[in-house]
Amino acid sequence: MAMAETEAALRTLAHNVRAARTRAGLSLDELGRRAKVSKGALVALEKAQGNPNFATLVRLADTLGISVSALMEGPAEGRVRVVSADSVMPLWAGEKGGEARLMLTTSGPAPVEVWRWRLEPGEEYPSHPHQPGVVETVSVTAGRMVLVVDGTEHPVEAGQTATFDGDAPHTYRGAGTGTCHLIMTVHIPPGPGSAS
Repeated sequence: MAMAETEAALRTLAHNVRAARTRAGLSLDELGRRAKVSKGALVALEKAQGNPNFATLVRLADTLGISVSALMEGPAEGRVRVVSADSVMPLWAGEKGGEARLMLTTSGPAPVEVWRWRLEPGEEYPSHPHQPGVVETVSVTAGRMVLVVDGTEHPVEAGQTATFDGDAPHTYRGAGTGTCHLIMTVHIPPGPGSAS
């Protein structure tokens, strides 16, 4: 990925973290303490330097009460938004070359995150349970994977789509002999105070 795109992503992230922190009325020290992120790392982040990992972004988003995608996204541009995978920073990278990119999040009271994943055979991503009401789907476009939900394994092959409640522990694992490509969506229930 071109450096400029990463720089743009980091600038957007810096702006969004600073804005959310200001809205929440938190100092750098306080946000760092609650999110378990060092003040130095936060200062670098808000200056669009450093390279935060996904776990850090999840903790910051949770502490600030917003979605990870809200931290990553620039302002909406009109009615139709087209996002290229190569313009999006991978938020997870597996040890065998797999990766996950959060392509976009739909707007509205019940947003949907759309992710593109690549998993190599045997590579796995364990996800912590989400809040109750979150529903995930995985749609395999090439290769095959094993979806583990609450300890039970479910093979999902190219052309198949699976859905499950995201509040159970779940793991994605690449299976078969080739790369597995999949589209994953996370359906987030309306937050408190949004019109139903």
